[in-house]
Amino acid sequence: MKKWMLVMLVMVLFGAMLAGCGGSGSGDSSGNGGSSGDSGSGNAKKVKLTFWGDWGGEGQKQFETMVDAFNKSQDKIEVKYVLQQDMVTKFLTAATSGGSPDILFWDRWRTSLYAPKNVLRPIDDYMERDGVNKSDFFDESLKELTNSDKLYGLPLTVDARALFYNKKMFADAGLEAPTTWDELEQAAKTLTKWNGSKLETSGFSMADPGLFNMYLQQAGGQMLGEDGKTNFNNEQGKQVLEFWQRLLNEDKVYKVGFEKGLGEGTDAFVTGKVAMLYTGPWMMSTYNKYGKDLDYGIVPPPAGPNGDKGSVMGGFGLVIPQGSKHPDEAWEFIKWWTANKDNALLWAKTSLNLPGFKPALEDPFFTEDPLWKPFTETLEFAKTRPTHPGYSVMEENALIPNLELLLQNKQSIDDTLKKAQEQGDKLLAENAVVK
Repeated sequence: MKKWMLVMLVMVLFGAMLAGCGGSGSGDSSGNGGSSGDSGSGNAKKVKLTFWGDWGGEGQKQFETMVDAFNKSQDKIEVKYVLQQDMVTKFLTAATSGGSPDILFWDRWRTSLYAPKNVLRPIDDYMERDGVNKSDFFDESLKELTNSDKLYGLPLTVDARALFYNKKMFADAGLEAPTTWDELEQAAKTLTKWNGSKLETSGFSMADPGLFNMYLQQAGGQMLGEDGKTNFNNEQGKQVLEFWQRLLNEDKVYKVGFEKGLGEGTDAFVTGKVAMLYTGPWMMSTYNKYGKDLDYGIVPPPAGPNGDKGSVMGGFGLVIPQGSKHPDEAWEFIKWWTANKDNALLWAKTSLNLPGFKPALEDPFFTEDPLWKPFTETLEFAKTRPTHPGYSVMEENALIPNLELLLQNKQSIDDTLKKAQEQGDKLLAENAVVK
């Protein structure tokens, strides 16, 4: 064989060896061409994930802090946060057109409405494969992410209403923070100040009739019965509304529309115009930032007439859309953020939200701060809203409008409960099946 032919043969054989080893980095071991979605080692490109959320401003910065930390923690996946206005509408459109994101920031109560539409991916197999324990999360938050015995995401945040009170006002009046409805009523009466017909200081804010669910729990009741119908036109519901009417009409601790009358941008609690109110941990950063002269405390919601405790657990989660092109990698991101103590704690310190991962709440960041303790205590008994797909429609369109009429003295207690029940049961029946 001539020398030049021998050289050519060696070069061909060497080239074939390189191609067989994948040494060029332009393809994978099966011979398929690579893309931006390739994962693996060597020179393969990172899998790029899109994370949709509707938090802008400070919330967007908080999300981006977590995304950056995840991207730096490994070299196979790259996540990008994309702010979306009217996110759910855009998501439902994308779910049918092939443009779904890989991860979605999710208000958990929506699960019962959208899981039946087959637009979310269950994560039960991932949980079992990776040994992620459900016991590390609040049962109520997981229940809110479950539909037809399938789990559709993990809790990112948990929250509950607790009672905020002005410590200086209480100290000046010789009062202790209330633990019962009776104590709440007496404190509110003592701290309310009128100047003729003008309310100057409200002892207790009653601006949100949507808190009826919480009061009903404190009265020993629940919003829906086992038959899927409303369960508040009863003695427990009557106790709540009698309490409200007494506070408004006899004790006169509040006037409907009081906060709005103070002017746009004026916070009644920060300015000392309200002595007590129910709100959540999301307001702590606002009070700390703007209430330089505000000395406030927080206690779990006072118990009702028979000692029952109650609060409503809310919060958000992370879910994987059914249309995600990279569900395995999306799960890795969700697991890293929500099921790891260090990362859940980083999220808590970044956002001042209570993380959904219970082991993170054992950190001194929470246990040694007296303002966090009431919330962690409240979360132990707080309940999520019912997962009936028509619940939110019932509450918004039947219950709350009737409660507003009661608060405005335009409707009696009996009529309020009766009409809310009739209208509410109708809406629950109409929305029992997700279309």
